[in-house]
Amino acid sequence: MKRFWKTVGIDRREDGIAVTLDKRALKTPSGNTLLLPKNKRLVATLIAHEWENQETLLKPHALPMTSIASRAIDALSDETTRKEVQAALLNYLETDTVCFHHDDPPQLVELQHKYWDPLLDWARSTFGVDIQVFTSILAHSQPRETRDKFNAVLAEMDPWELAVMERVTYLTKSFIISLALIKHHLTAEQASLAAQVEVSSQIQRWGEVEDSHDVDFHDIRRQLGSAACLLTKIT
Repeated sequence: MKRFWKTVGIDRREDGIAVTLDKRALKTPSGNTLLLPKNKRLVATLIAHEWENQETLLKPHALPMTSIASRAIDALSDETTRKEVQAALLNYLETDTVCFHHDDPPQLVELQHKYWDPLLDWARSTFGVDIQVFTSILAHSQPRETRDKFNAVLAEMDPWELAVMERVTYLTKSFIISLALIKHHLTAEQASLAAQVEVSSQIQRWGEVEDSHDVDFHDIRRQLGSAACLLTKIT
């Protein structure tokens, strides 16, 4: 699709803030107005910036904030959908990247200790849960009490937080990294480093593949940065 609009704007309304294309409110894929809460003025500005930067052709991958905001509006206010999303996210606890440690090679072990161990300690102490670490992909499971606690944490999230939690968990393959970003324990940069421990280990051993490793790293930073920005509130 080619760019069909000339101007991008922000419309402050009684019930929220809308991003406009040629003075018409931007719509979500389900046809709802992409209406942001009044305390998300910065988010509205960043979404408008995404659309302004679509210079010739519409590139969906370059609209990460629009995508997450649309997900929050279209689906995550619905209780049935919320429960489905919560259940899917909790399943990531059983395969969470930061819970599977290797004892070789040394570069990987060092990075696990540097980025994953402090993250696990934070999650355990902050939420009062037992999180198991595994050295095999076979016969593993987190305690039922841990799942129940994290399910309660998810239930307290608003649609915007849950949309970010969903996107970041799928992107990083880690429930715990995503939760740390949501709770502002990690910055987007720190979350990116934690999510790419295994890739970083490979780079240390074999070197970086130009136009592959570097592109992937900058892409995940952009995606995580966009997700983190969606959490921003300005009163």
